Amino acid sequence: QVQLVESGGGLVQPGGSLRLSCLASGFVFEETPMSWSRQAPGKGLERVADIGSHGNTYYADSMEGRFTISRDNAKNTVYLQMTNLNPEDTAVYYCGRGNHAYASNYGYLGQGTQVTVSS
Repeated sequence: QVQLVESGGGLVQPGGSLRLSCLASGFVFEETPMSWSRQAPGKGLERVADIGSHGNTYYADSMEGRFTISRDNAKNTVYLQMTNLNPEDTAVYYCGRGNHAYASNYGYLGQGTQVTVSS
């Protein structure tokens, strides 16, 4: 059974940083691309970043340079380091098994963690 458990969300001031974590189980993590997506209030699911099984990365334009996706295969964990956060980054952030398209189409998403950027 695939399980994805996100953590690390919270309230942060504009310009601040957060690191999200996602502990995965139920599949061969080291062979599987992973992703982060987000959903802001009243909006659809948005691609944030993908990381391949070999560590190659992709970022949505608005996150490039501010967010960093990484993985630790020994810990079955994928991370999202977020810096220079702004209120538009407020959303529920979801970890996905597979890249964004695969994870969202097949529902391989965690329960999400709330990130709120506000002063």
